[in-house]
Amino acid sequence: MTKHDLTQKSSPEIERWIARHEERGLTTEPLYIALLEERVRRAQESHKLQFGLSLTHLKRSAIEQRCTTYGALAAASGVEWSKARHQMNGVNGHLDRLLDICFLQNLPLLTAICVNQGNVETGELGQDALKGFITGAKRLGFRINDTIEFHHACREECWAWGRDNMDALG
Repeated sequence: MTKHDLTQKSSPEIERWIARHEERGLTTEPLYIALLEERVRRAQESHKLQFGLSLTHLKRSAIEQRCTTYGALAAASGVEWSKARHQMNGVNGHLDRLLDICFLQNLPLLTAICVNQGNVETGELGQDALKGFITGAKRLGFRINDTIEFHHACREECWAWGRDNMDALG
């Protein structure tokens, strides 16, 4: 396998390569994996929200069998919601990169259990959040027929992972 030095590529080049892999359904290819890793590395350099802290928070929430909120995710990084909210959503937002990380680490799509404050008890994603979640999952190669059914299945995978990993966070 040839190792690519992706640090020498521009961010637009990385994005083009990623898009080509996704368009062709090549999301398990080693180069695609390396491209995602490089994109996450670069994103962390410019984001106040810390991917590692967010991932730990999401794992803890899954282990505790509960949903969490976007505000709690921001607080895990020590960032006020008013400053974090603009980095959270959208293509290339914090949640989108967390999907990449979950995919790279062969974890369930843990962002499925991150909802707005008003839905923390039901665990349902709002319409815009569901759209973003589904767009990210499709980008990673997941086949989705029913968006709500897919979200519920992902949420259940998070709970199952949590039950199986109760000692993962010590």
